[in-house]
Amino acid sequence: MTASLALDALSDAPAEAALNVPARHFWSRAEVEALFALPFADLMYRAQQTHRANFDANAVQRSTLLSIKTGGCSEDCGYCSQSARYTTGLEREALLPIAEVLAAAQAAKDKGASRFCMGAAWRGPKKKDLEPVKEMIRAVKSLGMETCATLGMLQPGQAEELKDAGLDYYNHNLDTSAEHYIRVISTHTQSDRFDTLDKVRTAGIKVCSGGIVGMGETQRGRADLLCELANMNPPPDSVPINNLVPMPGTPLADAKPLDPFEFVRTIACARILMPTSFVRLSAGRQQMSDELQALCFLAGANSIFYGDKLLTADNPEASRDEALFERLGLQAI
Repeated sequence: MTASLALDALSDAPAEAALNVPARHFWSRAEVEALFALPFADLMYRAQQTHRANFDANAVQRSTLLSIKTGGCSEDCGYCSQSARYTTGLEREALLPIAEVLAAAQAAKDKGASRFCMGAAWRGPKKKDLEPVKEMIRAVKSLGMETCATLGMLQPGQAEELKDAGLDYYNHNLDTSAEHYIRVISTHTQSDRFDTLDKVRTAGIKVCSGGIVGMGETQRGRADLLCELANMNPPPDSVPINNLVPMPGTPLADAKPLDPFEFVRTIACARILMPTSFVRLSAGRQQMSDELQALCFLAGANSIFYGDKLLTADNPEASRDEALFERLGLQAI
């Protein structure tokens, strides 16, 4: 099916048919490109239909992300200030003490976060690294919070260990389309990422996987990324959509900003393609106006990272988020 024919089919479908689309498991690039090509109001309407059919449209899940080990990563991800290959001003740091992680988790819970995510700048954890991380997971779990970790690529058996420690979610983003991937990262492949995601799912851990837009990819590339995510069986439980924050010293430091409406279109398409997944506004919220964030919520975003920091990038302060939620009549999950 060509993009134009797919657009005609979508445009002619009644409202009830739009709500039946989520039952499908496979999306073609042409169909997703057709969604991107819809008039903005039509796309938002379809996204709202899908969102309301599966979620409370005025409820947003809040997560907090803490970097438990910063800097010194051996990978060459072109967007990342934590890579040891680039001069970004970040120094390699040791793994945080468990007491410090637990205190941060308690503070996040007190501010209204329901999920606590722990990120480490590794290619993947070694056995000696995994033991203290498992203790952190147990400690955070004891607070009654959902736990999430992003630790890089996992070796056989490691996902099962994390599951036994109480890990609820594992984050491992696809980052970008398969075609664009080599332009951003060369030290591992996207297939390596799928391999880790397979280990996570097999272990019974929920999958958190999304991508980064604004890295010089085309709209077709964004459609490809969303196709890859949506065609997972099943799709990820959480889908973080990051808007690139260009970091000085990285290869993408001078990347051209993505048009804000194109970002909202990406959120809306993600919502339509993955109707039962949490779609999360992630990196880049610090640079977004309240009005842009409101459009993203209208497009179907129903999760945010909440707190002052997102790994090494600034994130809107909790007080600003509280004020925005009040203005929009949103409730925290």
